[in-house]
Amino acid sequence: MIFLELVLQNFGPYSGKQVINLNPKIDEENSRPVILLGGMNGGGKTTLMDAIRLALYGHRAQCSTRGNLSYGDFLNQCVNNKIDPVADTRIELLFEHIENDKPIKYRVVRSWTKNPQDGKDTLGILGDSDTWPDALVNIWDEYIENLLPLGISNLFLFDGEQVKELAEQETPPPVVVDAIRGLLGLELADRLAVDLDILVNRKLKEVGNSKDLANIEEIETRLTQQQEDYQITGDKLETLKNRIEELKQKQQEAFDKFISEGGKIAAERNQLELQQDTKTAEIEQVRQSMYELAANVLPLALIPNLLNQAQAQGEKEFRHQQVQISKDLLMERDQRLLTWLNQVEISPIQVEKIQSFLIQDVDSLYAKTIQIEAPWLLADDETLSQLDNLIYHLQNSKLSAKEKLAILKNKEEEIHTLERQVQTAAAPEDYTKLRQSLEVAQNQVVEAKANYETIRRRLAELETIIAKSKRELSDYTVENIKHKNNEHIITSAAKVQNTLKIFREKLTLRKLNKLEEEVKNCFLYLLHKSDLVHRITIDTKTFSLLLYDFNGKPVPKHRLSAGEKQLLAIAFLWGLAKVSGLRLPVAIDTPLGRLDSSHRSNLVERYFPSASHQVILLSTDTEIGKKEVETLRENEAIAREYLLKYDSSTRQTTVLENQYFW
Repeated sequence: MIFLELVLQNFGPYSGKQVINLNPKIDEENSRPVILLGGMNGGGKTTLMDAIRLALYGHRAQCSTRGNLSYGDFLNQCVNNKIDPVADTRIELLFEHIENDKPIKYRVVRSWTKNPQDGKDTLGILGDSDTWPDALVNIWDEYIENLLPLGISNLFLFDGEQVKELAEQETPPPVVVDAIRGLLGLELADRLAVDLDILVNRKLKEVGNSKDLANIEEIETRLTQQQEDYQITGDKLETLKNRIEELKQKQQEAFDKFISEGGKIAAERNQLELQQDTKTAEIEQVRQSMYELAANVLPLALIPNLLNQAQAQGEKEFRHQQVQISKDLLMERDQRLLTWLNQVEISPIQVEKIQSFLIQDVDSLYAKTIQIEAPWLLADDETLSQLDNLIYHLQNSKLSAKEKLAILKNKEEEIHTLERQVQTAAAPEDYTKLRQSLEVAQNQVVEAKANYETIRRRLAELETIIAKSKRELSDYTVENIKHKNNEHIITSAAKVQNTLKIFREKLTLRKLNKLEEEVKNCFLYLLHKSDLVHRITIDTKTFSLLLYDFNGKPVPKHRLSAGEKQLLAIAFLWGLAKVSGLRLPVAIDTPLGRLDSSHRSNLVERYFPSASHQVILLSTDTEIGKKEVETLRENEAIAREYLLKYDSSTRQTTVLENQYFW
């Protein structure tokens, strides 16, 4: 997890909107762990720490100035006293963490006004896509517990007073003890022991309240009889099924014999005879229409050559008549032309030449149409037209006659087929025997199927009855097993508790052995006296630290200086963070109180750059002074610097970026 940005609006001494960039990256490739915020006492350093806690945990936050106040009163106390009562107070914390191997950013937003309604704030979660995932808002308390549990937050977000208290006391305070147990996973064993006690008490109540169980022998006897009946009925059903197949085979044989020996045709005799009468009537109708054709022009089809010859001769004589008429008309016109020429001034010789030309022209024009033989048909126009109509109707009559002959042939073939079918029909007495045999076979199949259905329903009823009996037996068995399981759980609880106790002790030793080594290494790394401590042990119950020198003798804690005690406390917190394996930011308020220059130098040079991937330092000018800040700058440990400028006259604090006391 990395804190990227903190936004304060009208929160505590911070009036208006103040934005603090907490991103340890100074560019795309380089990052530095330390975010340094300097401010005088009372200038708002602790308020920043409270803002981070409040953004993450809301009403569960363990803020420094809350005390015994209700959440609503605490929110009311956090509102800047110089703003309009209806103005919003707002905290935003943007952080990034890895989820499903991908970096995910969430902006946690909490806002409220003076005297907040119902004593609550308004929570919003803004994701990467600038949308508010409402589902995450509803489960935020559970979600943040998976990232930075509240119980261990004081081990990563702590102040100088907490370090001082941890350094001075022989035994860590209960809050720190609970956080240690949660960080190391030791509380799981304790929770399991409590859950086991609850389970045992619940099972004792169930055993005490259990009802009398059903008589299993009676249920088993009844079930056995039902299963025997089911087996007998099933055998009957199978036998009857085979019987039905046999009867169906006999029915098929009777039906095949009924068909092959003419039973079906005999049953359809009347229908065949009706069809035969219908076909005969249709043939008679076709023949009648052929009679009508024969009474008309159809007989002329016997002399087609004579008809064609008469038609051709008539057309020839008709054309000859037309040519003769046109010749006479031309000769009359030529005569009128000659008469006119004689009246005009043209010489007789020229008129004679014109007359000779006209005669030759007419003769040459009609020379091809001169008849070789004299006309003998002498038919007029009306007669020739009647002859053409007669030939046309004769052609239609011939086509109609061919169609009716084809129809007549098909009808006669159908009648012959019906006659053959009637001839193959069985005799009436034989047909009666065949029909009776078929009916007997069909009735036997129907009766067998009815019996089969009755037995099948009985078998289904037995299945239902058996299932019910099995459920009763199963219920009894479940209750019996449950009863025995409850007794087993109760009798085994003591053994489990003893085993759990041993497991808890071994788990504690295993975790603490690793923690002891880490705390010792961190303490020696921070301490300028490398020969002071050779070994550090941690009490398995109180988590108090015991120091031993190179001779194996205890080093009393009171022999340590105040600075060494503080370094030991910081080493303890540092070791816990390493053992936890969690990549979480570390925020420290007033980190260098009561340390001499040597210890400060070690802490500045060794702890701050290495405590975590992100270290937020809230310091006064006397803790991280000019020398210390220059050391951090020279070591390129500082990513960003801020100065919390407090105005005592207005009691307001302003965040100045890229500034510090020096």
